Amino acid sequence: MTTAHSIAIVGGGQMGLVLADALAAAGHHARIWGPHPERIRTLAETRRSDRLPGFRLPDAVAVTSDDARALADADVIVNAVPTQFIRSAWARVASGKAGNGGVAGGAPVLCVSKGLERGTRLRPTEIIAHALGDDPATPRSMAALSGPTIAAELARHLPATMVAASTDDTLTDLAQRLFAVEWLRIYRHDDLVGVEIAGAAKNVIALAAGMVDGLGAGDNAKSALLARGLAEIARLGVALGARVDTFFGIAGVGDLATTCFSPCGRNRTCGERLGKGERLADILASTSFVVEGVPTTASIRALAAERGVEMPIVEAVHAILEGQLSPQRAIQALMGRSPKAERIG
Repeated sequence: MTTAHSIAIVGGGQMGLVLADALAAAGHHARIWGPHPERIRTLAETRRSDRLPGFRLPDAVAVTSDDARALADADVIVNAVPTQFIRSAWARVASGKAGNGGVAGGAPVLCVSKGLERGTRLRPTEIIAHALGDDPATPRSMAALSGPTIAAELARHLPATMVAASTDDTLTDLAQRLFAVEWLRIYRHDDLVGVEIAGAAKNVIALAAGMVDGLGAGDNAKSALLARGLAEIARLGVALGARVDTFFGIAGVGDLATTCFSPCGRNRTCGERLGKGERLADILASTSFVVEGVPTTASIRALAAERGVEMPIVEAVHAILEGQLSPQRAIQALMGRSPKAERIG
């Protein structure tokens, strides 16, 4: 028999909603808090979000704009805030040091955010640790939850898999038990760095994949892009201390494929519009969703330069986003590179 846990979810966006749905179905007590009071108030009243048409949040899930109430006595905290907003959201949470079991009590954190923070180039779990100001001598247990998980499909209870990556085996085992529902399977993993780098870098490659779609360059070109993009991601990950095999699993090639092919993918869609000739500023202004690959591209490029890792696709995407190169010219430049042997990792 499953033990019911008290779970606080920081972030009321798509992933926060579908994870709360799964937790409720598994018999746990889930509470959602978000930094936008009006959006949270609407969610509490209607149990619906315009970001997930057709989805209704179960009545068993509590929704509150009071962060102290949301996190009080939480056994586990789930972060579902987009990467560029993690620091501000968690700084607010930390200022109250809510509850006897929540933030102040050292509750472990499961993080579903993907990307690198602009400027600092920190991974999501690192941002949370910095924002909380926990004692480095006694670090809080954290895990990344990642994989090919389009929120609209999870909302319909279509089958999906994720990995829970942490150096703490107890936490990854707990993550498996928390999300034990028939449509979601969680695998344990111990390469936290690799899983978070895979989740961040795949969005950059998805931008490029969308550009291929927008240009009508064909499936051969897109498949080649994914293969070489995966090689670039793996090389960077290994340089940062990750294991190469991580990038050939669910959080690596699995997530990359879904992000690059799904019509729901924000980064792929942004890239497609760029490939069709739209301006980046206009694309970002026209959507209420966060396109994580855009700010993450500069961070991935900087990390690669710092570690001496060659990432020509990332370089091309960065040049396009900066208005220095057109998608058409980028493809010509990549195809015209000098011949060499294939290398992975």
